Amino acid sequence: MRVKDKSIIVTGAGGGIGEGIAHRLAEEGAQVLVNDIDAAKGEAVAAAIRAKGGRASFFRADVTRSAEVKALVEAAVQRHGKLDVVVNNAGWTHRNRPALEVSEEEFDRVYAINMKSIYLSTIHAVPAFRANKGGVFINIASTAGVRPRPGLTWYNGSKGAVITTSKSLAAEFGPDNIRVNCINPVFNPDTGLSAEFAGGPVDEARRARFLATIPLGRFSTALDVANAALYLSSDEAAFSGVCIEVDGARCV
Repeated sequence: MRVKDKSIIVTGAGGGIGEGIAHRLAEEGAQVLVNDIDAAKGEAVAAAIRAKGGRASFFRADVTRSAEVKALVEAAVQRHGKLDVVVNNAGWTHRNRPALEVSEEEFDRVYAINMKSIYLSTIHAVPAFRANKGGVFINIASTAGVRPRPGLTWYNGSKGAVITTSKSLAAEFGPDNIRVNCINPVFNPDTGLSAEFAGGPVDEARRARFLATIPLGRFSTALDVANAALYLSSDEAAFSGVCIEVDGARCV
C-alpha cells in the first residue's frame, strides 16, 4: 500500500473531487480525516470509506476560519498520533460572467476559500509537520490558473495565486523536509460547481463546447485527480515544487 498508515487531511471532501481523493487514499492504507463544512455529507463519505474497510473519520471545519483550521489539524494529530499530509481541496468559484459583474462579496468568498485556506493550512499544519520531521501539502489548483478563460477572471486569479504560493512555500519549507505540490484539474461536468464554471446548467451544448478543448477527448474525473494526489502523498514523490496537470492536454 502506497500511503499505509499515513495521517492525511482532505478538505472539502464531502463530495466531488475531495470525496474521490479521500476514498483513493484510504484504499491505499491512509488514515483519512474527511473535512467539509457540510457535516451530513462529510460523515457519509467517512462512513462509506469505513464500510469498504478503510480508515476514516469526519471533522467539520470552515477552512476560512483560523480557529477551525487549527482544531482540524489538532484533531488529525490526536486521532492518528501525527500528521503526514494535507490535501487542500476545498474550493469555490463565482458564476461565469464578465469580471465587472462579479460582486465584492463573491470576490471575497472566492479568495477566502481558494487562497486564505492555503494560508491558514500552512500556519497551523507546518508546526505539526516539523514535529513529525516532515510533511506534504497538496494544493488543488486548476488549469484556470495557467490557461485562463474569460468569464472566470477572479477565480482564475485565485488559482494562479495558489500555484505561485505553492512554489514559494516549497522553496521556503524544503529545508524542513516539507514538500508542497499542486494538481491542476481540467473542467469536470460532474462536480457541484460545474454549473457555476459553465455559466448555467451543463447541457449537451455546454458539454460539447468544453470537451472540444480537450484533445484526449474526455473530461477529467475525480479518480484521475485522486490518483495524482495518491502519487504526491506517497514516498515515491520525493521532490517538491511541481504542478501536475490533469487536463487531457487542454489547449485553449
